[in-house]
Amino acid sequence: MNNKDAAIKIVKVLRRNGYQTLLAGGCVRDMLLHRLAKDYDVATNAQPKEIIRLFDRTLKVGAKFGVVIVLLDDTQVEVATFRAEADYSDGRHPQKVSFTNAANDAARRDFTINGMFYDPVEKKIIDFVGGRVDLKKKIIRTIGRPEERFGEDYLRMLRAIRFSAQLGFKIDSKTYAAIRKNASSITKISGERIAAELEGILTGYNKADGVSNLLKSGLAKAIFPDFPVKQIKTAIKVLSRLPRDISFPLGLSALFADCTTAFAMKKISVLKLSRNQAKHIKFLLDSRGRLLDEDMALAEFKMLLTEPHFHDLYDFQMAILKAAGKSINLLVKFNKRIKKLGNIELKPKPLLDGHELIGLGALPGPDLGRLARQLYIAQLNLEIHTKEDAEQWVRNRLNKN
Repeated sequence: MNNKDAAIKIVKVLRRNGYQTLLAGGCVRDMLLHRLAKDYDVATNAQPKEIIRLFDRTLKVGAKFGVVIVLLDDTQVEVATFRAEADYSDGRHPQKVSFTNAANDAARRDFTINGMFYDPVEKKIIDFVGGRVDLKKKIIRTIGRPEERFGEDYLRMLRAIRFSAQLGFKIDSKTYAAIRKNASSITKISGERIAAELEGILTGYNKADGVSNLLKSGLAKAIFPDFPVKQIKTAIKVLSRLPRDISFPLGLSALFADCTTAFAMKKISVLKLSRNQAKHIKFLLDSRGRLLDEDMALAEFKMLLTEPHFHDLYDFQMAILKAAGKSINLLVKFNKRIKKLGNIELKPKPLLDGHELIGLGALPGPDLGRLARQLYIAQLNLEIHTKEDAEQWVRNRLNKN
């Protein structure tokens, strides 16, 4: 059972038991845009204890806020009681939650295009906030006063820019003005939550426009203090020349394409990225220009091709060249060199292992690792071909040292 089927089943169960129940939020927006929805959420006037009573398997982690996770087979669906929220003391969490009706529930949501409901039984849209009109106009507009909506959760400022980037919509002028006025407050939000929204912006359909909005709104300066405007403008050019679908690390690398690696890594530390993401970004930034080396040794060439993020590096370098209006001839030559390799094994098994090197007289320790690497480079460079060649190469090196 997929998420959509599970959500509709839950709607029908609650409806049979006398509760008003609807699909809510982003899935309704995506349905009207003929986009594949990521999740289907359910909203109802049934209270948490009533939802729990009707379903065998539930997770009650958000029950006091009116949210219950219902499990059907291996699928989880968020079922939320219509609610109103008040007293956002920290720009994120409401201090008061009260259960209410669908109209009031819609009024607490962020943007008009996310405030619609859909009745899958009667097959009709329920729109209290003008979301359908804004969807047709391709406008991102807050429900109610922008400053009030952003004061409830400052992350909504980034969400506005993310939706604009992903959907290709314009941000309403009053909404945009409120973002500019409150941009500095984005620092009250955790790095992890900021990173999640930046990922949507930097990997979105209009990623370059998204970063342009980050710059104009003041959010870029707030998130990454001392980020020179000139470098951000270069980033916009690079992002506009990347493929449509890219990884988040590639998007972040493009954002810092005109900066030193040290500067970039210091700035992105606020995002609390995973270790693998940070390594991915550092590789891309450190490797700028490597693909343009016509004299690269065969061993280095092969090892570069086997890097897990090589294809990101290729796209990154191509975008940098195009953004600067430079020739891509060296990249074309690099590509031709790849094709000339044919079906050659790029990462063959080393001819000798550590035990065999010790057997030939090498001493355990750091020098053993360096010897093994030098031997492998000689193997990749086709300087040696057999185990006997490798043994002789080691003897010569040990005798020399």
